[in-house]
Amino acid sequence: MKAWQHLKTILHHKKLVREGCFKAGLYRQGIMHDWSKYTPVEFLVGCRYYQGNKSPNNAEREQKGYSAAWLHHKGRNKHHMEYWIDYSAKDDRMAGMRMPVRYVVEMFIDRVCASKNYQKDKYTDESPLAYYEKGKNHYMLHPETKRLLEKLLHMLAEEGEERVYAYIRSDVLKKKKRFPARRSIRKKV
Repeated sequence: MKAWQHLKTILHHKKLVREGCFKAGLYRQGIMHDWSKYTPVEFLVGCRYYQGNKSPNNAEREQKGYSAAWLHHKGRNKHHMEYWIDYSAKDDRMAGMRMPVRYVVEMFIDRVCASKNYQKDKYTDESPLAYYEKGKNHYMLHPETKRLLEKLLHMLAEEGEERVYAYIRSDVLKKKKRFPARRSIRKKV
């Protein structure tokens, strides 16, 4: 029974994220979001530790002292800030690297949809910001990534979902991409 409930939770979350990504114009990311959750290392942990109101990775972490499912997940999904933690070139300390904007937007959508999925009828547009505020002191985020994520969370809380998605489409994703495609270096003859 837990396996079925876990699968329903994943499917519902992916549906919500897909809808959000499509609203933002991120069609490929909407389709590809969280596919690693179907791998055995993530799915079986989700079934075993399913609770329905929070991530099963937390329960695995409490029992084992770490979550193999989370370590696998964050290393394969670029919309997680933890994917972007590396040694800083400035001082050899661990730090958050600048995330490409499209992944910051997907991270924002993922947070909104996780709040909707777990809080159900108790969800409000302030919920994702409140959850972020609880843990933000231990996050390793690049200052630009942090600014954009916080701007989107505050805009959602203050102006609502329709306004934040319009802003994402018109301003955030229209700006020059963080990692533009390489230009051909061949000389014209």
